[in-house]
Amino acid sequence: MFTGIIEQLGIVKDIAKDGENIHFTLAADFTQELKIDQSVAHNGCCLTVIKINEQQYTVTAIQETLNKTNLSSWEVGTKVNLERCMIMNGRLDGHIVQGHVDTTATCIEKENQDGSWKFTFEYSSNDVTVEKGSVTINGTSLTVVDSKEKQFSVHIIPYTYEFTNFHQIEVGSTVNLEFDIIGKYVAKMMR
Repeated sequence: MFTGIIEQLGIVKDIAKDGENIHFTLAADFTQELKIDQSVAHNGCCLTVIKINEQQYTVTAIQETLNKTNLSSWEVGTKVNLERCMIMNGRLDGHIVQGHVDTTATCIEKENQDGSWKFTFEYSSNDVTVEKGSVTINGTSLTVVDSKEKQFSVHIIPYTYEFTNFHQIEVGSTVNLEFDIIGKYVAKMMR
């Protein structure tokens, strides 16, 4: 379980194919605090730590994960939003995030608003967003604005723009989406 509050940016240091799986090795400041078998959200995708070597750690993505996320586009040097699993006696600063990416979306508009940014995304799944509801983009908990069918926008403050990988997102970029878990249950019950 995660909150969608990004702790830091990690850097992809190595990519190794193993059959249909890919092992990603990343560098992160909190690596020394990790342990084998721990869950870490990578651009919102929960992956298990399988190896630790000084300031670098390795996780594995299976084909199912690669098919539903933007992980297959990672290269050595890619900046990745990282969040360790939440501590149950802590504050829930974002919203309830499972680390299970529902689909990807494409950035169709990026608008500089004189100190903040408005990003508009389009997706093809049947999931829905709700005006002023929550959505997770590349693991970042955000508030939905301009909710439309298969499209929505978010506003990004300078801090989030600088300290997550939003500063790398341009028109045409692919991002990971996790829709609000409560909204998914309500939508399923309404069907």
